[in-house]
Amino acid sequence: QVQLVESGGGLVQAGGSLRLSCVASGNIFSINSLNWYRQAPGKQRELVAAITSGGTTNYADSVKGRFTISRGNAKNTVYLQMNSLKPEDTAVYYCNAVVLYGPQRAYWGQGTQVTVSA
Repeated sequence: QVQLVESGGGLVQAGGSLRLSCVASGNIFSINSLNWYRQAPGKQRELVAAITSGGTTNYADSVKGRFTISRGNAKNTVYLQMNSLKPEDTAVYYCNAVVLYGPQRAYWGQGTQVTVSA
């Protein structure tokens, strides 16, 4: 099993920046990718950014050029640097881990609220 704990959310004005962190524990060697999703009120959860164990990254079109996903040196930490934030970035942000094996292939953190004021 994998446990995920996010931190770093908060309230920021439009144009500002926030950095989210997610620390994975448990069977971290099974992790294939660490990802950030978000869910705004009344909307479906959507993938924001992803990074594989090999370092390949992927971004939603809506955040390209503004958000950067990275992993810490210990490989069990993933960050989401969010710059030039917009009110439409307001959502609960969830850390997600996809693992290579086991009966459960995806794990989720508890989520952290990001609110961007106009």
